Amino acid sequence: MTERTLWFTARQPDGTDMAPELLRFGESIGLERVARGRYSLLLLLGLFGGAQSRTQNPAKVVREIEVLEGVRGASNLKSETQFDRVPLKGLWHKHYLQDGLSSMARNLRKGMHRNGLPWLEQQVAEAEASGKERFLSAKDCERIAYDAVVSNWERLVQDSALTGEWLIYAKHHGKNYYLCLGEHATGDAVLRRQINAVCLQEFPFLSQILHPLTE
Repeated sequence: MTERTLWFTARQPDGTDMAPELLRFGESIGLERVARGRYSLLLLLGLFGGAQSRTQNPAKVVREIEVLEGVRGASNLKSETQFDRVPLKGLWHKHYLQDGLSSMARNLRKGMHRNGLPWLEQQVAEAEASGKERFLSAKDCERIAYDAVVSNWERLVQDSALTGEWLIYAKHHGKNYYLCLGEHATGDAVLRRQINAVCLQEFPFLSQILHPLTE
């Protein structure tokens, strides 16, 4: 614990030292076990804040780290991808599943665009082929709702196509260095400024990976 305490300082406005509590939190969620020395204070604070506010289960993020580290089987979420645009060009991201209804709604909307409603489409095709007029029953409506929600979700899981927000990381000498969490709505420029302010100080090799910013 002493070795890691020297890694950063973190104090509340009243001067209380938060470093020991943050380190205990990192150990409790498995971050120290799976990526000791390879995660940023920025990531740790993001996970801690999400847990404290009950807006995010940190286990969902650590689970994706375990997938990237090869200590857990394949994820149900989209595969890792390298950013191809400045200002995050050179870094990688892996999706993690957020808590809450908004995350579920985003995935169900994606599933609808991706797969439609197969059961309803089949019924329509059969009705058109028979040339007979058909009306939807209350039971049919229940089946459509089930297909739109439960079956829709199951298809995304089966295809490892669930989407979420970003776990941003860098690759260096065959190892992953986990930098921060990012949301699509945050904006790449904001995330880059946070990475520059914190992660570059912790992992100087990032200066060789990050694409130079143009004025």
